Amino acid sequence: MELRAAIEGRRSIRKFKAKEISQEIIRDILETARWAPSWGNTQLWEFYVLTGKRLDEFREANHRSFVDGQSFPLDVPMHEVWPERLKGRYGELGKMMLTTLNVKRDDKEARHRLYEDMTLLFGAPCLVVACIPRDILVEYAMLDIGLIVQTICLLAYDKGIGTCIMAMAVRNPGLLRKILSIPDDRKIAIGIAMGYPDENFPLNNFERKRVDISEYVKWVD
Repeated sequence: MELRAAIEGRRSIRKFKAKEISQEIIRDILETARWAPSWGNTQLWEFYVLTGKRLDEFREANHRSFVDGQSFPLDVPMHEVWPERLKGRYGELGKMMLTTLNVKRDDKEARHRLYEDMTLLFGAPCLVVACIPRDILVEYAMLDIGLIVQTICLLAYDKGIGTCIMAMAVRNPGLLRKILSIPDDRKIAIGIAMGYPDENFPLNNFERKRVDISEYVKWVD
């Protein structure tokens, strides 16, 4: 696949087919992704791959804790208050998703179901959990994680596998530590849901938007 086609075609998948990904394919993706750049070639990342019955166990417990209204301190906190300009873009995405699903803005039940689907990883048969060392400055570590996570997603797309980079997947760090035996000296950074996309699901096909580069590129001659 041409690089530009992969960059423009990759998107967040929000419903996956009930079809397993072979360990060979996952391993090949991760083998190639290790060539992603990192600060000083430190390659500080660490990944845990969750599939099968243990993934089902995680999915069920993650969903149950969300429905029960439980919240947990994240290893890498999420930004919650956005500047108006960025908040507007975030809100626009939400509107597009609700419109695509024919959900009215005041339909709280339907919106809650969408969040429940997130806790269930949209039915993905594989979750890749990215971790960083606890004693490394988070800002630089997350830059390196972003580089390799994007590389993983592009490589997966090239093989016909969809991905969704999900903070919701790591909302319960204690549960992940228990299931994956992640040591305390690692911070759980982000999760990547992986699987074969359900091409007929509306949220896997709606038109995405990006702002013009004039909004964020400054030229100096």
